[in-house]
Amino acid sequence: MMTLLTLHYHQQRRLLDLKFSDGTVQVLSAEFLRVHSPSAEVRGHGKPTLVANKRQVAIQRISAVGHYGVKLSFDDGHDTGLYHFSYLCQLAANQHDLWQQYLARLKAANASRDSLISTRIRL
Repeated sequence: MMTLLTLHYHQQRRLLDLKFSDGTVQVLSAEFLRVHSPSAEVRGHGKPTLVANKRQVAIQRISAVGHYGVKLSFDDGHDTGLYHFSYLCQLAANQHDLWQQYLARLKAANASRDSLISTRIRL
């Protein structure tokens, strides 16, 4: 069984590296982590909520929770999900399929990954 050893967040690229005991590294985007948050807000009560417009979301803070997980705080204000290490491993192992399912749900809902309001500053 693989064990998660370290997490490293790249702020500029908004990517989280997961390094495992077998030497492999999996990379998850902040957007992927945000839309797959284990929080009740996202998972709902039996029916998951579709989270859209998060292409530019970033992780602001990673806080250790005991020896079993982390709390990720995102710059959109979301910070209620507790990411157990086993859940992060699950996300990493199933990233491709989960992402394709997410994109299909967005399309079916006529929703977008892009922000509703442009946040570009023009000088």
